Amino acid sequence: MINVKFQMARHAFTVGQRFHRRRLDELLFDRFRSLSKAYIRSVVKDGGCELNGYGANSGEVVREGDYVEIEVDETRESGMKPEDISLDVLYEDSTLLIVNKPAGMLVHPTNFERNGTMLNAMTFYLNSSQDRDEEFVRPHLIHRLDRETSGVLIAAKDQRSSRVLCSHFKRGHIEKEYTAIVDGIVAKNEGVIEMPIGRNAEKKIWEVMEEGKPSVTNFKVMRRLRSKTHIKLEAVTGRTNQLRIHCSAIGHPILGDEVNGGSSFRRMCLHASRTEFWHPNGSKRMSIESRPDFLDDEDVSDL
Repeated sequence: MINVKFQMARHAFTVGQRFHRRRLDELLFDRFRSLSKAYIRSVVKDGGCELNGYGANSGEVVREGDYVEIEVDETRESGMKPEDISLDVLYEDSTLLIVNKPAGMLVHPTNFERNGTMLNAMTFYLNSSQDRDEEFVRPHLIHRLDRETSGVLIAAKDQRSSRVLCSHFKRGHIEKEYTAIVDGIVAKNEGVIEMPIGRNAEKKIWEVMEEGKPSVTNFKVMRRLRSKTHIKLEAVTGRTNQLRIHCSAIGHPILGDEVNGGSSFRRMCLHASRTEFWHPNGSKRMSIESRPDFLDDEDVSDL
């Protein structure tokens, strides 16, 4: 049996008037009083906190209405339960674990769903063959994928590698390509979608809005079907739900993305198909690819 002493939970909240124009770490210290200041600072440093959709640093000044997302180990005692869930491992070495995430699976536990996530599965996988006296290996997710999005998911096995790769992500040094099937026939063979994305506080959703953050998506048509289009997507910027929002905004929502106006299907047809980056030790350029199952679906070919 594996003895785990952490439990990850993701929190999202809006900055109130009391912390207007104060440091981010002061806000976090107050909100998570049971956690040490050193631990909270390490979470922020490792890329586990975002401010208005951007990677944050502890000394950043926040303002009333800012939106904070952070993933923390709340209890550091009861721990997240490792689960023996099958993983499709695309690549592994002493510092990295890269898997093919299935559609419909959460990346990390929440307050409402603590089991059956990729982190539960990765934690078991990395520690199932270890003796109780060996150091516990904790997976550090470098990025996230929506529950309904499948594809390449990267985790580091140590904090140093996590810091290096998170830094690369923030600086745009990691290339991510997605494969999608969208409703309708996309007329242009390729193009750029430039529409600002922001959070609608009243509706509690992310959407295209004039006062949003600059957001850029590149697209290229791969194949036109009867009433759908197979496209490649590249998120130049990394806003929340950017690809889904941008495709919907140009009148071609992703097949299966009913939240954003897409036609009903057995799954959302969005897949992280290729990720290219420098290995955290700097030794080589990595290119990891994964083919989405929906491209081989006969129902898609007939659409």
